[in-house]
Amino acid sequence: MIRLLIFIALVFIVAVGSAWIADKPGIITLDWQGYQIETGVMTAAVALLGVLAVGIILWNVALYVLRTPDHVGRFFRRRRKDRGYDAMSKGLLALGVGDAAGAGRHGAEAAKLLPGEPATQLLLAQSAQLDGRHEEARSRFEAMLDDPALRPVGLHGLYIEAERLNEPVAARHYAEEAARLMPGLDWAGRAVLGYQAVSGDWADAIKTLEKNYAAKLVDKKTFRRHKAVLLTAQALELEDRDPDAARQKASEAHGLAPALVPAAVLAARLATRRGDIRKAMKVVETTWKLTPHPELADAYAHARTGDSAQDRLKRVKSLAALRAHNAEGALALAQAAIEANEWELARSQMKAALRLEPTQRVFLMMADLEERQHGDRGRVREWLARAVRAPSDPAWVADGVVSETWSPVSPVDGRLDAFVWTTPPATLDHHDDPLEALDETLLEALPAAPAHLEAVPLERKPAPDAAPAATATAETGVVNPAAAGAPASASPPGGAAASAAEAHPVGDATPSEDASAPGEREAAVTGRTSDPAKAAGAPAPSAETAPEARPTDATGKTEAAAEKSAEAKGDAPKEEAKPDAKPDVKTGGKGKDDLSRPIEFPLKHMPDDPGPDDDPDAERAKKPGFRFFN
Repeated sequence: MIRLLIFIALVFIVAVGSAWIADKPGIITLDWQGYQIETGVMTAAVALLGVLAVGIILWNVALYVLRTPDHVGRFFRRRRKDRGYDAMSKGLLALGVGDAAGAGRHGAEAAKLLPGEPATQLLLAQSAQLDGRHEEARSRFEAMLDDPALRPVGLHGLYIEAERLNEPVAARHYAEEAARLMPGLDWAGRAVLGYQAVSGDWADAIKTLEKNYAAKLVDKKTFRRHKAVLLTAQALELEDRDPDAARQKASEAHGLAPALVPAAVLAARLATRRGDIRKAMKVVETTWKLTPHPELADAYAHARTGDSAQDRLKRVKSLAALRAHNAEGALALAQAAIEANEWELARSQMKAALRLEPTQRVFLMMADLEERQHGDRGRVREWLARAVRAPSDPAWVADGVVSETWSPVSPVDGRLDAFVWTTPPATLDHHDDPLEALDETLLEALPAAPAHLEAVPLERKPAPDAAPAATATAETGVVNPAAAGAPASASPPGGAAASAAEAHPVGDATPSEDASAPGEREAAVTGRTSDPAKAAGAPAPSAETAPEARPTDATGKTEAAAEKSAEAKGDAPKEEAKPDAKPDVKTGGKGKDDLSRPIEFPLKHMPDDPGPDDDPDAERAKKPGFRFFN
């Protein structure tokens, strides 16, 4: 638009000038060498302009002829450069698609056409790298170090080669040199920071991080987080050597990143060691609101050393209230309740944890609760079996590595702040539901144990060797005190038959009487009798006076009631022996001699009676108290 206005202005000026000259007529006379030329002013002006135009044209033609060799050389040079850049472009494309041979061929052509071009050297070095000719690539990168313009490029290439050869010392040297030459170089700043963090140079790493932040290589959020991680690592290193410096750095790290759990745990632990309980609790509460973690709950519960379990329980209750409906809070409260023997509270919190996150730790804690509260091995095994199928608990994971403790850098690639608290990826897929077919009664506490158990009779056939044993007793006059003196609560299945043989004379006993009421002769005791005083304190009857045995059956009937029932059915009544009656043993007139001799015990017990010493059930029945299992 401006050019158009200028052109219009020039035309206007020429037109005005021409009109002005036309309005001013006159004659111009030229007298030269006897020639006299007269013409008007307008004609003379036009002729002058024509002469000037012809002169300009002739001058340009002369210059073009004189500059023709330069123009020809420039044409060929431009053509050569265009071919070189075209070859370089093709080489870069071949390098991008992974064609090492094509990249090398086009790179060589570009280097021939463009001998002083730096990009051709980079193309040849990278094509050699891609083709596996690492010695050639290293030599080309080293040659770039002599050129100041190519020095950062050569350092980067040598850094990559050192990384490939797993030479961290050389790689760190190249990265530090590149960062010194170009402070804003991204790869150099990150590489130097990573190597300093891996080697534990926390102070230098913090300085490098600050330089990267000043060069705008990282944003403010990342800068605060990474600096907090480095300060936490430095505080962990100084914890035992310089607790005061460690406490200051941990507090600074907690201020920069309140959600960083290791910084909060360390700051709380150091504050507790210093006696600043209030500050330790405040630090844990701040981080707990952002990221609940079991280590935070443990640090909060033990903020004051020497507290009782009830005091820790109260403290954990206040912490769990800060983040309601959270599995970690429920588990922390349940653990504190278990330690304080608050079984109902622990069970209610475990139910909530099962609904929120049914992980292995929840089921293991349920097994621990059952073991401590009831000692029920059946329930313990049930919860342990479900724990095997349950998903794994969260852990510190970095690049596929699962660790129980936090670390500032990744053990795989040395990346800073790589560990995160999450479920390990290898255990994310679970096909079995640990809560499948869960009996709701498992979640409830067992009812209170009864004070005693009633004797339950068992219908057993009499032992085939009971009659021979009774006959042997009558003939030898030897009475088994183990069978006669055992209390009713610990009598084995054959004990009733042995007592009957001792209470009645052998001569009066008949097979019909011995087999008339098997329920009165055999009873299996599953626990303590209804009268614990009799079972525990009654003296054992002597061999001469056997008290009348009256076992109680499942319906509560005594032996007398059972005899009446037998009489009603037509069975022969059984004669009862008096407590002070002596057995009338008739063995060929030698009964008195047999009775006057000392009692001998040919056997430890009756052949059909295993005895209370060999019966583990009877041993357990003798012990006071009620037990669910061995």
